[in-house]
Amino acid sequence: MNELLTDIKYLKGIGPKKAFTLQTVGVRTFGDLLNYFPRRYLDRSLIKSIAALQEGETATVVGEIRNIRLEGTSWKNKRLIVSLHDKTGKLELTWFQGAQYLIKNFKSGEALAVNGKVGMFNKQPQMLHPDFDRLSSPEPGETHSTPDDAASEAIKNDATPNDYEPSDYDLFNTGKIIPLYTITDAMKKSFLTNRSLRKIIRGLLDKHLSAIAENLPAYLVDEQGLMHLRDAFEHIHFPASLETLEQATFRLKWTELFYTQILFALRKRETEEKVHSVRFEKVGEFTNRFYKALPFEMTNAQKKVIKEIRHDLGSGYQMNRLVQGDVGSGKTIVAIFSMMIALDNGAQCAFMAPTEILATQHYITLKKYLEPLGVKVSLLIGKQRKKLREEILQSIATGETHIAVGTHALIEEKVQFQNLGLAIIDEQHRFGVLQRKTLQDKALNPHILLMTATPIPRTLTMTLYGDLDVSIIDEMPKDRKPIMTYLRHDTERDEVYTFIKEEIRKGRQAYIVYPLVEESEKVDLQAASEGYEQLKAEVFDECRVGLIHGRLFPYEKEDAMEEFRNGKTRVLVGTTVIEVGVDVPNASVMMIVHAERFGLSQLHQLRGRVGRGAEQSYCFLMYSNKRTSDAKERLFAMEATTDGFKISETDLKLRGAGNILGKEQSGSITDLKIADLNLDTEILASAREAAFAVVANDKHLRDPANQAIRDYYLAHFHKRYSLADVG
Repeated sequence: MNELLTDIKYLKGIGPKKAFTLQTVGVRTFGDLLNYFPRRYLDRSLIKSIAALQEGETATVVGEIRNIRLEGTSWKNKRLIVSLHDKTGKLELTWFQGAQYLIKNFKSGEALAVNGKVGMFNKQPQMLHPDFDRLSSPEPGETHSTPDDAASEAIKNDATPNDYEPSDYDLFNTGKIIPLYTITDAMKKSFLTNRSLRKIIRGLLDKHLSAIAENLPAYLVDEQGLMHLRDAFEHIHFPASLETLEQATFRLKWTELFYTQILFALRKRETEEKVHSVRFEKVGEFTNRFYKALPFEMTNAQKKVIKEIRHDLGSGYQMNRLVQGDVGSGKTIVAIFSMMIALDNGAQCAFMAPTEILATQHYITLKKYLEPLGVKVSLLIGKQRKKLREEILQSIATGETHIAVGTHALIEEKVQFQNLGLAIIDEQHRFGVLQRKTLQDKALNPHILLMTATPIPRTLTMTLYGDLDVSIIDEMPKDRKPIMTYLRHDTERDEVYTFIKEEIRKGRQAYIVYPLVEESEKVDLQAASEGYEQLKAEVFDECRVGLIHGRLFPYEKEDAMEEFRNGKTRVLVGTTVIEVGVDVPNASVMMIVHAERFGLSQLHQLRGRVGRGAEQSYCFLMYSNKRTSDAKERLFAMEATTDGFKISETDLKLRGAGNILGKEQSGSITDLKIADLNLDTEILASAREAAFAVVANDKHLRDPANQAIRDYYLAHFHKRYSLADVG
């Protein structure tokens, strides 16, 4: 048995109590502890002694806390002063804000690293509001000295008090770069500190380093110029230099990302080898007539994506393609072309959307373009009259319906297709994997086209959709003008209302959106309804105002949207149900109330409901004073750009992959232990290229040179992702 699989409680310095605590951070075995990587490092070469500090410089100092005191008579003017000592002198640290709370962070005798700007008072160095890291806490049974005790200890050892060093001696014995780990409150209670963790990991490496087996083939290590795995673990925890730290970090990140991509490469290989689909060989009358009837010229990006889809449909293998395109980039036209090719080859199509509003919008658009061409389009949603529903189901089953548009209703058992050849799933990230698979199972290996108007950062595309072919529509129609976006405080609401009235007098329309979140749905719904009543009675009394929200019946929502589409309603007040799928070219203003409460992707989607016509459009982001720092960044990002891909990168940085993707989609992506999807795009691209090359040359990983890859796959992935003929 691999000794690195040994229960962590048997490691020297751990025991049952600490082992239980370590399990809370995912450390159960010796190997898990090796993979508990430092969160950052302290470069000792950058640390200055207190005596060497110069006024005005920004410096890092490490010392021992000798004295902690609160000064000031009232809570408003209280300040916290901490005296930090090293063997060369004393540095005073001062905090004015939150002093009574900050004091809990410090204990006399602890080693502390601080970073800040140096000031001088009476020739005494000081720092105001420095950043700090606690480097040590008392070990079990150990007590830190008070300043007086420290002095007497120093005298006993023939030293002066000024020669006394911090008690965390291993800080000065671990080399020039000190690892700092994430230490939770539970770990602190179990006396697991940075100091003790370094000692434990040092002991683990000293005794078990030889048990670390290389997990990449020798040829890949050489080709990529990678550090050997044992050296990487040694230098990630105890780097000899910044250079070795960089090499170790690169090796471990590259390997972690390489194995996510091996999974995708094997999945793609299995699909291509085993999942055959109907070959759509011809482009005929439906496609040609639709192309001639288009009232505008398609963009080059649309033409490129259609060409890629055409190649897939004619290959004889099942198409699995994701089309990304920003709001308003013309994905629906690309989807229609794909469906026309299917119809030319005698196949039916399914077009599934996550909401009834979006499904209805697609239905209206398809009817407008395709009914004149003799294409029968049917709409299947949750709440329809029984007789109408039965007629639609019969029409789909007999093949009379060429294109069935709908919501989750399309995947119900009663829905049977005569000859489903192409399934299109719009805003696919809103569906679970099982829902997508249920639609696919309506026929034998239909071609699959996924679409999203939520731009996905390149790193997430390579990880989340690594086994799909990806097309990007990165060009907007020529007549589209960028939406002008403005941040406005709630106190400026009347000015925005005046602007909206002017637009309405020009014949335009406007949306006013209120937030709606699960935690306070009743409160928010009331706010939207009250806002509607106030706006209708007091602000926009010259025109008709409509209301739409998620609790309306489907026919009520459709009536509200239809009245807005045909211009009877000039202002539509709503919640986020209009986030996607609403296409009214005459709407030129989007006003978002309490914009600080919306996510960045959601704000971008809402803004995309305007700017769909030739006229200049505007988006007003109304905010209150209660904004977090993240909310400010979101709003500033929205004001700075209308590029959805730039916004998605900002969203990834702010929220992280797991929060963007949600529980259903995150999977192994958020299990990454060292790689960072915000920062490691180039490493990921390199690892992906290598992984797909390995599988292209050795489809079943049977080459002896790839034994390490096969062993790693069988050990880590085989139970979760059982792919045929591996190992």
